[in-house]
Amino acid sequence: MPANMKAGFIGLGAMGYPMALNLHKAGLLTAVYNRSGAKAAALARETGCVVAKDISELARHCDAVVTCITADQDVLEVTDALTGNLKQGALVIDCSTVNAATARETASRLAKHGVEFLDCPVSGGTEGAKHGTLAIMCGGDPQTFQRAQPILNALGKRIVLMGPVGAGQATKAVNQIAIAGIAQAVTEALAFAEAEGLPLEKVIDVVGGGAAGSWFLSHRGPSMAEGRYPLGFKVGLHDKDLGIVQQMAAAHRVQLPVVEMTRLHYRRLQQDGHGDEDISALFRLKRRLFGH
Repeated sequence: MPANMKAGFIGLGAMGYPMALNLHKAGLLTAVYNRSGAKAAALARETGCVVAKDISELARHCDAVVTCITADQDVLEVTDALTGNLKQGALVIDCSTVNAATARETASRLAKHGVEFLDCPVSGGTEGAKHGTLAIMCGGDPQTFQRAQPILNALGKRIVLMGPVGAGQATKAVNQIAIAGIAQAVTEALAFAEAEGLPLEKVIDVVGGGAAGSWFLSHRGPSMAEGRYPLGFKVGLHDKDLGIVQQMAAAHRVQLPVVEMTRLHYRRLQQDGHGDEDISALFRLKRRLFGH
């Protein structure tokens, strides 16, 4: 795609808003749409971009559209609103987390109108979205992937084509399983350390320097030690993503124990009013094991 392409953005949530800002900084953002108009208006004030009154209007402004929305059905509804309004040869890049089957259905619907598609789920939390350092797992045609490079490079640092459409979402499912396991292990380990009377900041430092070191331990451990859970990846959203993993695993006729356990714990956190906190809030449950 040309360097002066016009890109639109749909979905200005905790991840989407800073991602759209990074498109603006790269000189690519033309128009935005969000179901709640206040966020779109705020971004327009910050960037000077057009606020589209609906998705069809946004499509008419753009050579490419990036979507970052919540649920599979939402992605399909947005796809249907884009089709017929995007010009032939336009590109849709979906950064949502959905089922790989949904990605393939999206590509099929767009292809009937001559529109190319990449499924490009992201990882790196709100920090990665803000700083443009997201890991982006892509599925689609290699030529389409090359065309999308100006947009993808504005959003992330590690950008990998994993295979055909759907491969990006399958890789994101792998990522979400791993996050669940890491979060479970780290929060449980720190609750144990606390029960043993160890200074958590020293535990995080020394354990983080060895084989048990991880991004989650080093970035979320200090705030957990202080009893804080600043939002990076929301409990409710990870729960939704693990539901997608369960659907995909069911196609193989298996259940994944870490996923099943984590969803059970997330339901408890949501029932207690912590669904909008960071997933490090699992520490709340682990501390209760030791009587806190």
